[in-house]
Amino acid sequence: MGQSSGDQRRIIVALDYADVETAEGLVARLDPSLCRLKVGNELFTRAGPAFIERLHARHFDVFLDLKYHDIPNTVAAACQAAADLGVWMVNVHALGGRRMLEAARTALDAHEHPPLLVAVTVLTSLESRDLGEIGFDTRPDRLASRLAVLAHDSGCDGVVCSAREAGAMRRAHGAEFRLVTPGIRPVGGRPDDQRRTLTPEEAVSAGADYLVMGRPITGASDPLNALQDTLGEVNSVSGM
Repeated sequence: MGQSSGDQRRIIVALDYADVETAEGLVARLDPSLCRLKVGNELFTRAGPAFIERLHARHFDVFLDLKYHDIPNTVAAACQAAADLGVWMVNVHALGGRRMLEAARTALDAHEHPPLLVAVTVLTSLESRDLGEIGFDTRPDRLASRLAVLAHDSGCDGVVCSAREAGAMRRAHGAEFRLVTPGIRPVGGRPDDQRRTLTPEEAVSAGADYLVMGRPITGASDPLNALQDTLGEVNSVSGM
């Protein structure tokens, strides 16, 4: 399980758009040899599997970011459907518990070409006070670490976590456990609705494998140039 540590397509561009036309306009300006793409709830709900097929036709790997969280049988079936679409990565919520995570793992292991399975720990929009409101009397990093242990022990390939937690998770779970980090912002960039953010250089130095980036690239006047600049920063740290 897991990807080679030499994987150079470490930027996952988030297609957080409300319509297919705008998303495809951005995709046409990117290079599939330099990045992967993330399709989330809004765009997938509007465009469906056919949009994933169009991205594959352009030779992009796709992270299907639907954060499955349901009873084990339902999540297993959803993961099978995602695998049938040929996506590169799929995610589930670690809060679904061990039986759900193991059901997802078992379902994907039965597929000839299974996508990577990563578990969401704590959303990067959440702070301690937010967790307190939903019954968790702990800090985000502590809860994320506990959920990462559960995900690792349940057979997940990695987790989605804040880059601020990446160093501790890398030390705890080794090089093959994939760390996918949203909330990446360049120096001087706006945090928007994210709270626990780092720069690309900081995230890679902390141990992140994949950096999910939206507006710093998609909102740039030249998205490909912004992507290349970010890759230069990432590769200078990782030595690629």
